[in-house]
Amino acid sequence: MWIYEKKLEYPVKVSCPDPRMAKYIMTQLGGPDGELSAAIRYLNQRFTMPTNMAKALLTDIGTEEMAHVEMIQTMIYMLMKNTTVEEIKEAGLGGYYAIRDKAIYPADSVGNPWTAAYIQSIGDVIADLHEDLAAEQKARAVYEHLLSLTDDPLLKDGLRFLREREVVHFQRFGEALRNVEEYSIRKKHF
Repeated sequence: MWIYEKKLEYPVKVSCPDPRMAKYIMTQLGGPDGELSAAIRYLNQRFTMPTNMAKALLTDIGTEEMAHVEMIQTMIYMLMKNTTVEEIKEAGLGGYYAIRDKAIYPADSVGNPWTAAYIQSIGDVIADLHEDLAAEQKARAVYEHLLSLTDDPLLKDGLRFLREREVVHFQRFGEALRNVEEYSIRKKHF
């Protein structure tokens, strides 16, 4: 179903290692409103959508969220690369390092591991699409918070790209909601 192109959706660059910022960005990998949760949520919800437009949209956005997972993982890797154990400890990642070294692991910025409990999918398409709208807004807000936590112009560029994709996804979910609502009030002829 998917064709993987061996490049990031948008280039990721950092000016220098920064394990403190890596810790903060982890929330967009393994947090409740992060990219991994969004990808799985949308790819699950697509099956209950009553219109082809809504199914296609959830598939497209869910797939794009997987590309965002890859970007976030790359940011974390670059921010941790070439850091010393002392720098890692100073950033509050000593416990993480003790278990994982510098490996990428889906957890949030305070160390809670990712869990499927973060995925909302109730089977009521209107409720699910409202959840998706809220998820995109929460992710956008987190990106804004992350932008205020760094002075790195290269990192900010990638974070801004991801924030803007949340805005686009929010708009697209609004279109899907209208599409599904219109479908539900149409007369059905059998």
